[in-house]
Amino acid sequence: MKEFPIPVRVAADALGAGSQAVDEAVSYMPFPLEVPTFSMPQVPEDADAASIGAARRLLARFAERMENGGSPRVELSSVPATVLRVLNDSLGEGEVSVRIAARNGDGGEVRIQETMFAGVWRELHLRGDGGVEHDWLLACPVPPVARERAQRAASTQLPPLELPCGAMNAPALLTEIREQVQRFRPGHGPHVINLTLLPLTAEDQAVLEQAAPVGPVAILSRGFGNCRITSTALRNLWRVQYFNSMQTLILNTLEVIEMPEVAMAAADDLADSRERLRELLDWMGQDGSA
Repeated sequence: MKEFPIPVRVAADALGAGSQAVDEAVSYMPFPLEVPTFSMPQVPEDADAASIGAARRLLARFAERMENGGSPRVELSSVPATVLRVLNDSLGEGEVSVRIAARNGDGGEVRIQETMFAGVWRELHLRGDGGVEHDWLLACPVPPVARERAQRAASTQLPPLELPCGAMNAPALLTEIREQVQRFRPGHGPHVINLTLLPLTAEDQAVLEQAAPVGPVAILSRGFGNCRITSTALRNLWRVQYFNSMQTLILNTLEVIEMPEVAMAAADDLADSRERLRELLDWMGQDGSA
């Protein structure tokens, strides 16, 4: 079995109440208390010149395709271990992590980690035995597999529900959710339902969890505070929850959108990453190993 090459911080106990429904393959790891700021990653001190040179050439080709406006994707599963170690240390670990649970008939588990370069990602597809089937390095706002797997596992129809006594706001919320999910089309802006502002009873919460159970995609973003994002069984409906440094829920929302903006790298982020990759390549070439 190939050693898993990068850490992935997330997956999802992302709903708080009702989180028992989360697939056991998706496990939540606690938030760090501090959000890291960018500092140029370091090449391993004991790396040999040949490995540094090979890693630099791979990154140079990748960066060139980014410069030309592309969204490059490079398979790293056949890269020698010494070169992969240089790449891992050189790219570092960024703010956004994604974990996609394996579902029958919908592919195996996928783990995604943004690097220190916003919009540059490592995407690992795992076999059933836990080994790495694919290890992609790619540049894009968010890896397409996250949106694709969320949508494939979802429906636009709410399941049949019985409203219990004590459900006060759930009926109106279900009507709004149903209308927005069925009305949504690609390219539409987000429709946000702020649950924090509503007086929700325990029965209301239970109805919402039954109407929109947890989907296979869980995301942790540390770029705009501590934010947990999970797909649901309703297509394009996401739970987006913000926490303070004490991991207290401070904003609880539902978003109807293809992918919440907080999980995505903006065009400015990708432009900045192109510049920083050039700086990294210059620095890696200073020892003459290019």
